[in-house]
Amino acid sequence: MADRPASTTRTQRLERLLEISRTLTSTLDLPPLLQAIVDVACELIESEAASILLYDDTSGELRFAAASGDQREGLQRVSVPLNSSVAGWIFTHRRPMLIQDATNDPRVYRHVDRALNFQTRSILGVPLLIKQQAIGVIEAVNKLGRGDYTEDDLSILETLAAQAAVAIENARLMSKLQDANSELVQLDRMKSDFIAIASHELRTPLGLILGHATFLKELIPADHQEQMEVIIRSAMRLKSIIEDMSAIAHKEQGQARVRRKRFSMSDLVQNMVQRFQALAKEKQIELDYDVPPDDPLTVEADHDKIDIALTNLVRNAITFTDAGGQVGIKAEGSEGYVKVFVVDTGIGIPDDEVDRVFERFYQVESHLTRRHGGMGLGLSIAKAMIEMHNGQIWCESKEGVGSLFCFMLPISEAKATAAAKVFRSA
Repeated sequence: MADRPASTTRTQRLERLLEISRTLTSTLDLPPLLQAIVDVACELIESEAASILLYDDTSGELRFAAASGDQREGLQRVSVPLNSSVAGWIFTHRRPMLIQDATNDPRVYRHVDRALNFQTRSILGVPLLIKQQAIGVIEAVNKLGRGDYTEDDLSILETLAAQAAVAIENARLMSKLQDANSELVQLDRMKSDFIAIASHELRTPLGLILGHATFLKELIPADHQEQMEVIIRSAMRLKSIIEDMSAIAHKEQGQARVRRKRFSMSDLVQNMVQRFQALAKEKQIELDYDVPPDDPLTVEADHDKIDIALTNLVRNAITFTDAGGQVGIKAEGSEGYVKVFVVDTGIGIPDDEVDRVFERFYQVESHLTRRHGGMGLGLSIAKAMIEMHNGQIWCESKEGVGSLFCFMLPISEAKATAAAKVFRSA
């Protein structure tokens, strides 16, 4: 019965360790996490002070990241070398160290004591390890009651250090992820600003070029008509690019509105085939459609925006399909939605890039080797137009075989509102 109290005390410490482990795994903000660890270390190891030192890649030294009690501010400016300190030895050898009488031990880095007007009498330290790589050290200093540190103390601190190292690494990874996300947001904002400014600034001079070119076409001799046609076609191509950029800019700035009216999707599909038939023949591509013979597939949507979406999908299919290939458009009803498919036998998309095809400026081909033109805005515009109606759009593709693009469009504003609620709750 004599050893019962010690057993109970150990049980209580283990219970406290289990309790704090839940807190450590749920805390991803590094400063309060480190502070919680040293406070618990002081409590469990019954020490006058505790601290965490993390390795600094820049200086090649250990720096105090957290400390208990009144030592916090004083230690912020202190670094500890690896070759003449207890913490450095623990970090380098990735092993714990226990010094029961540190009063005159030369391994103790006295600069810390002098900076804090403190006296280190005893010290227990263990490494913070991630996959057997040291990231720092946790130390407990001066056992309360001038007693000695025990094997139990060492076991408890090692267990705490193992949990703390994982928690610290998770917090660091989360911080890096947040920084990366912030950088991506900033880059995306810069990209959006470029699109908005470029589309606005290019519109006026391009209008003047087209206006004057059209005027001069009526005046110049016949032997120069071909050159003028080249100018006008090139300007119209640039106009199309600017319109694409403008559509993206308006969507992101919240200026685009959905003006709903009832129209037949079947008619739109047939008109789309007629519109692109000349281009398809020029490329020796077979272009066809499939719509229900007895159903106009009436939808309540913004005709112009759906026209833009489908135009970009069909143009994309024809662009990436070689001579002798096929492009098809199919529309069908589906329980409150209209589904539209654009299928081609083109170059296809690699499996690891299918999810990126709707990104702005994305190109399946390298910009150094690609044979097909365009800025990579068409599919992102199609996606924006469909999502403004609370519809969905996706792609399936096999490299070297072809691609299928499909969008689902709610047939009415009420259905679109219901779909938006489902998407938000998903």
